[in-house]
Amino acid sequence: MTAGVRLIRNEQLTQQVDYAYAAVVDAPVRSIWVAGACPLDLNGETVAVGDYAGQAHQVMRNLVTALEGAGASLTDVVKTTVYVASSRQADLGTAWKVYREYMGAHDVPSTLLGVAVLGYNDQLVEVEAVAVIGDVRD
Repeated sequence: MTAGVRLIRNEQLTQQVDYAYAAVVDAPVRSIWVAGACPLDLNGETVAVGDYAGQAHQVMRNLVTALEGAGASLTDVVKTTVYVASSRQADLGTAWKVYREYMGAHDVPSTLLGVAVLGYNDQLVEVEAVAVIGDVRD
C-alpha cells in the first residue's frame, strides 16, 4: 500500500465485510480521478458479451492501464465504485469477486451497485476509481 493511503476500519461497525470503511490521505498528494473503466478492447468493442466475470477482468485490466497512464497503480486507489448491470445479487457477487482478486489486500472503501443499464452495447460491468500519489514533487 502506498505510504500516502491509510485504510480505516471501525470496531463499532461489522468486521464481516471485505473493504475498509474509509481511507485517509495526508497532503501533499496528487489526486487522480479515473473515468469508469469499461469492458472495451482496443477497437472499442465490448468483450465477453453476457459474461460478468469476463467483463470484470477486462474492466480491471483497463483500470490498471488507466492508472498507469497517470503514474499510479491499484495500491494508490482510495475509493472505487463498481457498477453491475443486473438486479441479481449473484451477478454483482461475480463481478465483485473478480474486482477483489485484482485489489488483493488493498481493500479500499468501495460501493457495489446494481444498475439497469450501462453506457456501451452489451456492457455489464464498470469500475470508477479515485487514487492519490503521496509525496509528489514536481
